[in-house]
Amino acid sequence: MFITAAAAMGGFLFGYDSSVINGAVEAIRDRYHIGSAALAQVVAIALIGCAIGAATAGRIADRIGRIRCMQIASVLFTVSAIGSALPFALWELAFWRIVGGFAIGMASVIGPAYIAEVAPPAYRGRLASFQQAAIVLGIAVSQLVNWGILNAANGDQRGSLIGVEAWQVMLGVMVIPAVIYGLLSFAIPESPRFLLTVGRERAAREVLADVEGADADLDARVDEIRTAMHREHKASFSDLLGGRFGFLPIVWIGIGLSAFQQLVGINVAFYYSSTLWQSVGINPSSSFFYSFTTSIVNIIGTVIAMIFVDRIGRRPLALVGSAGMAIALALEAWAFSSRNGDTLPNTQGTVALIAAHCFVLFFALSWGVVVWVFLGEMFPNKIRAAALGVAAAAQWIANWAITASFPSLSDWNLSATYVIYCCFAVLSIPFVLLFVRETKGKTLEEMG
Repeated sequence: MFITAAAAMGGFLFGYDSSVINGAVEAIRDRYHIGSAALAQVVAIALIGCAIGAATAGRIADRIGRIRCMQIASVLFTVSAIGSALPFALWELAFWRIVGGFAIGMASVIGPAYIAEVAPPAYRGRLASFQQAAIVLGIAVSQLVNWGILNAANGDQRGSLIGVEAWQVMLGVMVIPAVIYGLLSFAIPESPRFLLTVGRERAAREVLADVEGADADLDARVDEIRTAMHREHKASFSDLLGGRFGFLPIVWIGIGLSAFQQLVGINVAFYYSSTLWQSVGINPSSSFFYSFTTSIVNIIGTVIAMIFVDRIGRRPLALVGSAGMAIALALEAWAFSSRNGDTLPNTQGTVALIAAHCFVLFFALSWGVVVWVFLGEMFPNKIRAAALGVAAAAQWIANWAITASFPSLSDWNLSATYVIYCCFAVLSIPFVLLFVRETKGKTLEEMG
């Protein structure tokens, strides 16, 4: 559990860095005098770095090891936090957000891959859920820190704190968890599969003995991993091709899972929630507080998923979550249809707040966790690293599409925007029923 938690610190930074911008959006708009379209690009540009980092992390990890990959991500998180907190111009802020995005993309791939390789099969689902738990904890902590900094600055996102503006402090605080992540990476072992790949069998046996217990049949486990390795070769992009539509069907399923996870609009709740609530008449301090309470609900849902992911399986959780999200998004669309200028009627405002929290709850107890578990488990060994990289890159591209389009879409029609997200939630149900296989209880070597 310590090894998993340390590795999942990358997930904490993933969540923190992804959502901390929520507290700075309106301050950035005001400081640099930009409109919704330009603001969306500054918020979303980090996701381009995420896609590149996700697409390349698997190959980097295969060459230099999982632990070295984590350490590189830690350094990138640290310099990104410092650079984002002290930008001289808007383009420089955008550049440092791309650097941070690259680190997030690496963490999004290396975390679940490392945990899946180290965890015993019987507990892999629960331990893989640590990644998502860390992500939602990072989101919650970022919103709590933002709220505290805003109050320290007397409710002004551009108020002065320690010689800079409040929003700059919000972005700079990430230096602390970034350094902790780097230090923890020195306290955990390398993946036994990577160690066997580079011929370090003795070290691999020691790691397996630590994580699987004294009663584990180490000879059998080493033989199992080595047999699987002999059947495979270094995964490359070309290995993913061969299906009727370019990629192999299993790769398309991974891409579909990643895309649906984002196309329901979940990151609108984490990137723009403060701006969203202010746009319907809620004051800044309360909007920051609601962003924090949404993050707490996110944690509760993730804990529920961690309890049930190995008990009832991945597919049932995904289906329950899709249905719940569709209903909640439909209610939000109805509530926002009554928007009059910058206000909502009391009834619709209450419904919107409750539905927003329910949407996050159903996402967290389902797609937030099971997609990461699926991506760590579903691919055959011979293509796992490359396929996971492509699927994670697809996730960041879909995330970028939602993040970059939301400000303009909300200016056009906020209710219709939520109808679009609702449609994707509905479509995810037949996708899971028709194409997604259950992976509960299977070893990675069985996924061939």
